[in-house]
Amino acid sequence: MSGPVTVAAPAKVNLFLRVLAREADGFHGIETLFCRVSLADEIEASRAAEPGVTLDAGAATGLGPPADNLAVRAARLVLDATGNRFGVHLRLTKRIPVRAGLGGGSSDAAAALVAANGLAGNAVPRHELLQLAARLGSDVPFFLSGAPLALAWGHGERLLRLPPLPAAPALILAPPVPVATPDAYGWVDEARASGLRRGAVALELDGLRSWGDVGRMAGNDFESPVFARHGEVRAAFEALAGTHPVVCRMSGSGSALFGIYRSARDRDDAVMMLGRKHGTVIPVEAGGASM
Repeated sequence: MSGPVTVAAPAKVNLFLRVLAREADGFHGIETLFCRVSLADEIEASRAAEPGVTLDAGAATGLGPPADNLAVRAARLVLDATGNRFGVHLRLTKRIPVRAGLGGGSSDAAAALVAANGLAGNAVPRHELLQLAARLGSDVPFFLSGAPLALAWGHGERLLRLPPLPAAPALILAPPVPVATPDAYGWVDEARASGLRRGAVALELDGLRSWGDVGRMAGNDFESPVFARHGEVRAAFEALAGTHPVVCRMSGSGSALFGIYRSARDRDDAVMMLGRKHGTVIPVEAGGASM
């Protein structure tokens, strides 16, 4: 394909997230329930005469050096797999808050895999793209799968696609507090070294048919250590919980929070109640097959 390829890169929230023990390779296992939401970045990939991958992220900040960007690394993997027959220029339209636990970088990477592969005439088979995704990060396979809802475990590369939950109005509340994922894992390890332990949890996947079901089993092992170090994130969580959502949790390693509401009117009331005191408030939709 010679023309540009444009791919949406949706955000996710973790409806459930358990951090397991640190493994010999230094990484932690996880158990999580991923759910896509309607907030999305956009990746446009175009062929370039010069070899390699370049990135234009407009006025977006906090993305780090282009060489370390996950989308750049993803496109480079596709070029390597297809013989480096051309270069790729990526244009990134950034809407998902950075370092907030919403999976923006991982979703950008999945979109870049798809877009760069489209430029190569889809030369890389789907199962090989999934292998590339797993090399990039624990959230990338979920985004590449296209599933609106999935249980993931291992390093996130093992996925069980689930029927979507009903579409529901939701809010993202993003405090202006970036949380580095490696730091958050370290805080979890510190808490466990001091004697804090998790109780047993039984997942009833057959019962995940409503947001009420999710609310009864939702949880996030990162919440306690992040709240302990960032009082403003705890305060934002308490304010969001005070708007009476059906589900209220922190996503990923934070600091973004999310609430799921019974109706659009409840969500609109929550927007008014929260104002701008605790961070950026983003109305979104969660669940539904088309997310």
